Amino acid sequence: MTEPAQQRVLTQPALADLADVPATSRWVRSRGPRLHLLDYGPPGRPPMLVVPGITSPAITMDFVVRGLTDLVHPVVLDVRGRGLSDGGDAYDLATYAGDVEAVVRGLRLEEPILLGHSMGARIVAQVAADRRVPVGGTVLVDPPMSGPGRGPYPTSLEAFLGQLDQARRGTDADEVAASWPRWPRREQELRARWLGSCSRDAIVATHAGFESEDFFAAWPSVPAPTVLIHGGDSPVVTAAGAEEAAKANPAASVVEVPGTGHMVFWDDPAAALGATRDVLRTMS
Repeated sequence: MTEPAQQRVLTQPALADLADVPATSRWVRSRGPRLHLLDYGPPGRPPMLVVPGITSPAITMDFVVRGLTDLVHPVVLDVRGRGLSDGGDAYDLATYAGDVEAVVRGLRLEEPILLGHSMGARIVAQVAADRRVPVGGTVLVDPPMSGPGRGPYPTSLEAFLGQLDQARRGTDADEVAASWPRWPRREQELRARWLGSCSRDAIVATHAGFESEDFFAAWPSVPAPTVLIHGGDSPVVTAAGAEEAAKANPAASVVEVPGTGHMVFWDDPAAALGATRDVLRTMS
């Protein structure tokens, strides 16, 4: 049984954040759920579909994609159960991948570059490996490498749900900073206002998937060009994990952003954006 939509919290101040974002809302229906996207333009550049992480609505990637619009035409997805997108009955990799395929077809994106962070990186890998839609390249940023026979995902479900409860109660940037002290202040403020829009069911099911679905089942089949970017201090993609990924997909490039953890873009925006720009120049 799915979580009632009214339990997701999206306040007027959160919606007002959209007025400051240089993007247009787009909508695609995927086998029922209505999916919301932020389209940054400009037309004429190579399209890039961005798939965020487990508790990251599309607007939280604004500070990243603003720095890429001279290279690509970014479109950022509110993954089902987050932001303005509907929830659904399933939150497994196959379902998420189907949503991305629906977006590519619905928006008529021609061979888009797919960029995903964390959960989004897993989804991007699945879409590319399935090859049901043409893709121009993939950028996977710190994909969870936990799974069957591997260690647990480093952040507990209880930690995710505790932060969600704070957001639904009414959190602020100072409280967010207690969990994410390195983040820029604006990103702490956006998380405080937008985290409550995430479905509890989506978080629970996705976290379970981090440990029941194997990233390495899809990763070796992801075609070139593909790049895996990881935080140098990430507990999610460790040095050993990065080495295993390089061996499992020899056609891939592996790029480290030194001094960053799992939240690579948030921990060092300039370095992470620079690494991403370098990658995109080779694809666009």
